[in-house]
Amino acid sequence: MKIATWNVNGIRAREAQFAEWMAAAQPDIVCLQELKASPAQIPQSICDLEGYACYWHGGGGYSGVGLHVRRAAFQQEPVFTHPHFDHENRMVQTQLDDTIYLSVYVPNGGKDFEQKMAFLHEMDAYVQSVHAQGLKLVLCGDLNIARTDMDVHPKERKPVIGQSPKERALLEQILSRGLVDVGRMLYPDDDGYFTWWAPWRNMRQRNIGWRLDYVLVSEELAKRAVSCPSYREVGTSDHAPVVATFA
Repeated sequence: MKIATWNVNGIRAREAQFAEWMAAAQPDIVCLQELKASPAQIPQSICDLEGYACYWHGGGGYSGVGLHVRRAAFQQEPVFTHPHFDHENRMVQTQLDDTIYLSVYVPNGGKDFEQKMAFLHEMDAYVQSVHAQGLKLVLCGDLNIARTDMDVHPKERKPVIGQSPKERALLEQILSRGLVDVGRMLYPDDDGYFTWWAPWRNMRQRNIGWRLDYVLVSEELAKRAVSCPSYREVGTSDHAPVVATFA
């Protein structure tokens, strides 16, 4: 099974890139963030991709998330819903068998840090609730937090939002609820494993970036993970798609 997450930074600008990447990668679950479009503004061609059920959750030129499910990978037709703390079109989920798949776009926090922290506290309670029901969870998306200093290029390490001790501590608390950071589990010593690059001074080409995009899964699922690369060469978004493969 292949599970992908990608902050596309405007799905209308990335329409052709997204369709081309989907055809080549053939993921079973695709979580998208920062659509910057309402459902009515999204080209039908990238919703009606052959073999996929999709859901777009956006309100215009800000935020927005999407979820694609490859029908051949699951016996049931997906039903898409939203956790109760979904504000600003930041979350969409579906339960397939005993697993919930969630696409999430955490607030950046630059304009309202307390809102970001409140959102993360709600996410912490959500993870606990899912596991308390005996369900497994696949939580994918742009969390807008670089987990440790290793997740930021040395030239970009600074006391700013996205790298603050408070955010990092809360992310560790969320992980402690039975989730595993698949990328770091598989690549524990890779200090060049980034998913976002500032769009100037050839930062992406020079790989001077941050790791903000994650595939977090319940411990039982993590045991089956075999790869989770960040595809820096794909697309023109400031984020790269991250694809986790499970045996």
